[in-house]
Amino acid sequence: MNSSHDGNGTNVEPSRVRGHRPAHGEPLLDRAFRMLTCFGPDTPVLSLTALAARADLPKATALRIARRLTEHGALERTDSGHYTIGLRLLEIASVAPRGHGLRAIALPYLQDLWHATRQHVQLVVREDLDCVLVERLSAHDAQRVMYRVGGRMPLHATAPGLVLLAFAPTRVQEDFLAADRPADDDNLGVTADALRPKLAAIRRDRYAVFSRPQWDTRMTGVSASILDPHHTTVAAISVITPSQRSQPAVHIPAVVAVARAITRAMATETVGDPLP
Repeated sequence: MNSSHDGNGTNVEPSRVRGHRPAHGEPLLDRAFRMLTCFGPDTPVLSLTALAARADLPKATALRIARRLTEHGALERTDSGHYTIGLRLLEIASVAPRGHGLRAIALPYLQDLWHATRQHVQLVVREDLDCVLVERLSAHDAQRVMYRVGGRMPLHATAPGLVLLAFAPTRVQEDFLAADRPADDDNLGVTADALRPKLAAIRRDRYAVFSRPQWDTRMTGVSASILDPHHTTVAAISVITPSQRSQPAVHIPAVVAVARAITRAMATETVGDPLP
């Protein structure tokens, strides 16, 4: 690297445009993971140039890391030379206890609930101050919904999210209520003062009902919590339906009953410790 000298003869590194090199001392693993998270439902395939830009890395660094990830199967090359997520990550993710392990236990019960309702049936877990959709069963003619399997959902603007927030540790609730949220569609003008009594009611009733506009219709979700053998909430299930098709109360008994059935099944299985 070329360098210049100041008036005292001291070597001075030339300035670089911010964003064209990783943070000083940033571990390789952090950069690699940042590259992997550049892929998403709208960007399943990326060129090296796009990948480097999205990961905020020099192109040479991105190339070096991409080659290593490809060698290990975490990335794959397309015929055009672009990159996409590799199947090796799916293999690794398949043993995640709070994901596929939980899904394996819950799936037969989710199928029963789907057959009974013929609507969207979801299995959701909390991840920090969001929740993640682990599984969804949908009828072919069901109204389209926003969230994909593996995608993140807001805790305060979905029925399963509200359940998971209501039964989260107090520290998590307070962190969430104190956090600043942007004024977007997911915020929906919900304030901490409005959420507190709602969460208390969910803890009392042990289920949540939440309705929100979605594209050209209003969708309503009914959700209940799933407990592990230590009586800690580890997941939530929900039924999502267009509000005009049915009254939410129709689905409450079935959702609660299925959540209890999965909870009983959990008593004989181990799917990993809940998040703190």
